[in-house]
Amino acid sequence: MAKPKLRNLPDLSDRAISGAGIQVRVTPKAAKNRIDPQSGGIRIDVTAAPENGKANEAVRSILAAAMGVAPSTLVLKRGHSARDKLFVYVP
Repeated sequence: MAKPKLRNLPDLSDRAISGAGIQVRVTPKAAKNRIDPQSGGIRIDVTAAPENGKANEAVRSILAAAMGVAPSTLVLKRGHSARDKLFVYVP
């Protein structure tokens, strides 16, 4: 079965600055995937469970789609097992 397409993502391309940190607050096991940009950071809800890095990979791919970059360019620097995460854009 194919992955569902991500729709209605906000345009976060302005945050695609080399070396810039992106603060993210994650809610795993949500009803649907969505992004809510806030003033200080970004809130992301993902349907993936927080097991074996599945939620982290889901957050990385959703954030990359909203920023218009490849998921491999987003590096998780802090918060591997926490809800508050810091991704760094490294093109």
